[in-house]
Amino acid sequence: MKCGLEVHVQLKTDSKLFCDCPTNYQEAPANTNICPVCLTQPGAKPFPTNEKAIEAALRIALMLNCKIDNDVVYFLRKHYDYPDLPAGYQKTSVPIGFEGDLNGVRIREIHMEEDPGQFKPDFGTVDFNRSGIPLVEIVTEPDMHSPEEARAFLKELIRVLKYSECARGEGTMRADVNVSLEGGNRVEIKNINSIKGAYKAFKFEIIRQKNLIKRGVEVKQETRGFLESQMITVGMRTKEDADDYRLLPDPDLPPIKIQDNQLKEAIKAMPEAPHNKVARFIEQYGIDEESAKTLTSELALADVYEEVAKDIDPKFASMWMRDELKRVLTYNKMDFVESEITAKSIIELLKLLQKKEITTKAGQRIIEQMPNNSKNPKEIAEELGLIGVVDTDEVLNAVKEAIKNNPDAVEDYKEGKGASLNFLVGQVMKVTRGKADPGETVKILKNCLD
Repeated sequence: MKCGLEVHVQLKTDSKLFCDCPTNYQEAPANTNICPVCLTQPGAKPFPTNEKAIEAALRIALMLNCKIDNDVVYFLRKHYDYPDLPAGYQKTSVPIGFEGDLNGVRIREIHMEEDPGQFKPDFGTVDFNRSGIPLVEIVTEPDMHSPEEARAFLKELIRVLKYSECARGEGTMRADVNVSLEGGNRVEIKNINSIKGAYKAFKFEIIRQKNLIKRGVEVKQETRGFLESQMITVGMRTKEDADDYRLLPDPDLPPIKIQDNQLKEAIKAMPEAPHNKVARFIEQYGIDEESAKTLTSELALADVYEEVAKDIDPKFASMWMRDELKRVLTYNKMDFVESEITAKSIIELLKLLQKKEITTKAGQRIIEQMPNNSKNPKEIAEELGLIGVVDTDEVLNAVKEAIKNNPDAVEDYKEGKGASLNFLVGQVMKVTRGKADPGETVKILKNCLD
């Protein structure tokens, strides 16, 4: 299998690419954020290209390790007939960046183009509010050889786009997927709107092409659509080549020269890319790759981890932030920024644990209460009665009580049923109100039971 992707993502600008219409198309009534320019009406001339869009495209290209074309950039008219294109063509630039790389997948080119309108074939309507919003298109080489590789690449690409703070997010992403098997032609699957959709489309298309080849039927070079509700692809039209688009320079748009100061500003404003940050975290903090990837999943989380690691052992901080903090965020279905948890509060919690003022179990309960909570960890601990760690004698008494009151669990343990030990630990925790150290409790329990 060979797979390449063409990923389209809206750029975060207040106005459209060639006019000053607002870009909040999802909030506005249909066909209200429009003007003669973004509808390409006869006689309407486009404004000069939106400079914020150019800067955003430059930053994304640089974060994907692309070379920047210092020559003149100009826009072409890409002709095709579809209801969401009132002029019958789309304005698309020549590449701004080229020969990039993301985790071993080569980036062929990055260019800008204008978004078309939203055609709803079920209703036979078109909403042109989206028409003219700046897009960046990221085109890869066919370097992915399984649906899993493609899914991993898309996840990493979305992380880069989030870090760049130039893109509108995964909700506006649309991917065109190119798939071919040895012995068959390339098939393009259009307008996939999610990572899950791309993965499912790959899986179906591979099976479809394999079955055709097995039966001796030629795989046609064509464009297919993905029906997410049925998880299948369906034929749309014969695949176009570049010549079919009748590309020609747009006479209404002046060429653009990327200035040195623009490049310098883009480099200055560019945050460290997440894949580069992962490598640095592994080397600088001595943590494993999985932890580094989890901690860099959000820029704000990565920044807070670095603040915490100044005061707390980096490996200890990594373990708690990777396992417990991410567990709480996932359970509450929120990003780290939304939780309003600060580096100061994480440091305070971890110091309570290091000084053995609270147990591990207590720390887990405290961190569960921290999102959107104005109280600090010590105040939460005092409120829940979690301050203090009971001594060995108290744990031993609690263990004896748990064994005495739960003879069935004791019998299960003797028969080799491991889950019974966890149950007995839970009973000890209940007696000690969560103040017994779990590791010490397990040791004492085993000694008594054996």
